[in-house]
Amino acid sequence: MNLSLRQLAAFEAVARAGSFTAAAERLRLSQSALSRTVAGVERTLRVSLFERTTRTVTLTPEGRQVLAVADRILAAHRAGMNDLARYLAGEHGTVTIATLPSVAAVLLPRVLSVFHEQHPGITVRILDGLAGTVTGHLLGGDADLAITIPDHAPPRMERRALVLDRFFAALPPGHQLAERATLTWSDLAPQPFVAIGADSSVRMFTDAAFADAGVSAVQVVEAANVATVGGLVAAGLGLSALPALVQALMSFAGLVHRPLTDPVVERRLDVILPDRGAPAPAARHFLELLETLHAGAYPLPSGVRWAMSSASRPT
Repeated sequence: MNLSLRQLAAFEAVARAGSFTAAAERLRLSQSALSRTVAGVERTLRVSLFERTTRTVTLTPEGRQVLAVADRILAAHRAGMNDLARYLAGEHGTVTIATLPSVAAVLLPRVLSVFHEQHPGITVRILDGLAGTVTGHLLGGDADLAITIPDHAPPRMERRALVLDRFFAALPPGHQLAERATLTWSDLAPQPFVAIGADSSVRMFTDAAFADAGVSAVQVVEAANVATVGGLVAAGLGLSALPALVQALMSFAGLVHRPLTDPVVERRLDVILPDRGAPAPAARHFLELLETLHAGAYPLPSGVRWAMSSASRPT
């Protein structure tokens, strides 16, 4: 047997109203159309659902059982449609963001506190990792968007400039160079240097900066983790150079931070959107919030500033 939602709703209306006339008015149907619909239900089930008199309509035992089933089906349908409407309106759902650890730990918490106030029904999932892992999440469909350096953006994906993250020198307390307000990359060159691993997006910036300054770093040790770099610098094994967003990840080390010049190096971070049509409603609300915060010059951590608003889609 196969009954439509329309047939079940018509039967339920008559059962609740106890009258074809009242049910027809509620459903905005003619009484004859409603009677035909209910008769069709009875033919399909091969039972009589109502005991009819000239004044009353009451349920038969079979009718009471059908009403219990109809109530469950119609309630589930209404709940499902309400959930769908809320999802399409962006009132609930999940947005998954793939990003670098420094962004996840320092930049996103400030943004997400605002997002949660505006959209308490939306769950945020963060997948943090190195730049290659971040783009892998995006390409694999695990993330709705990514925040990473544009150099790692896959082809044919939209890029929206988000922030610029300035590099600073990290020194152990009491180091002779800590007395200066700013340092140059050439100042770092003669000193032992603690480098971040080659698979980190940070490494290509430091290598390029030393090259632009016409000097080479005296590398003494390399570590994959920013916190490890902080510990090594604090132990006096050397100096390092890192973007401003990672300062909070090394706060335990009590390092001295100094801006770097000649050249000034800023790591640009973009929002990367996959090339698979319009984002889901929850992700769209997150993107709208980023645009609002950018336009309103929402405060960022020291050494980080909003990038010039732009969007591009590589070909």
